[in-house]
Amino acid sequence: MERDLLKVENISKHYHGFSLENIGFSLPKGYIMGYVGPNGSGKTTTLNIITGMCRSETGQVLIDGTACEKDPVSYKKSIGYIGDESFFPVQMKMKEMKTIWKDFYPDFNEEEFNRMEEEWELPEHKKIGDFSRGMKVKLMFASVFARKTKLLILDEATNGLDPVVRMDILKLLQEYIADGEKSVLFSTHILSDLEQIADYIFFIHNGKKIFYDAKDEILENYLLVKGDLREIDESLRRELIGVEENSFGFEAILPSDKAGLLSGKQVFEKPQIDQIMVHYTRDIQRRDRR
Repeated sequence: MERDLLKVENISKHYHGFSLENIGFSLPKGYIMGYVGPNGSGKTTTLNIITGMCRSETGQVLIDGTACEKDPVSYKKSIGYIGDESFFPVQMKMKEMKTIWKDFYPDFNEEEFNRMEEEWELPEHKKIGDFSRGMKVKLMFASVFARKTKLLILDEATNGLDPVVRMDILKLLQEYIADGEKSVLFSTHILSDLEQIADYIFFIHNGKKIFYDAKDEILENYLLVKGDLREIDESLRRELIGVEENSFGFEAILPSDKAGLLSGKQVFEKPQIDQIMVHYTRDIQRRDRR
């Protein structure tokens, strides 16, 4: 039976002009979840609540059954966080950072860190500010993997990386969860990465859940439909999501269980996650303008 490592129960947060509303999901041990949505949709607010950087106004978050309020030290110790910006002092060198990590984290494994340092060719005597973007990201991963974390949270961590480094990072994520005891929550705009490694997808828009399910289920639940708008009837038009007209006709998403509404005049295929997300976003934006 799958055990949940992360359980988010109806969390909410209200700011001037934005509300995160009753977000809830669970992430089993040994799996990767993609947390996706447009800019300003509430992704970072959710991650900040999970990491304990801000407090939810409702609900709670549990990591391996423990709430931050009950045991903040062990709760935060179990989290590894990697964002889109390096959080290391630019004037410091890696050998100096190792001394800080050893003092700050009792479980920091210097031998494991040195192994990754050598494997990834990270320069120990070079200022971190002079590292390339890819080297800084690898340093952040090394600092996390040298600790005994349970939940790895990534917030746009692969932004700006070249394809080779990104593939290396995706391999690292799969290795991280290989023992079946750890999990990854991955917020990213590069949805092709999620196509390769995510087990679950949570799509958030304007602070609200749009859908949340196993990735394979989501891909099976929708069709990408193309055709001529003049050749569809009203019953099909009502079911289409995010209709986009172009010089060749239209493109939209259709729930798979509505496939019987299609005639031989439309073509359809399996969509990708980014296509589902784009058409849903268009549909929501059109409804909001009405």
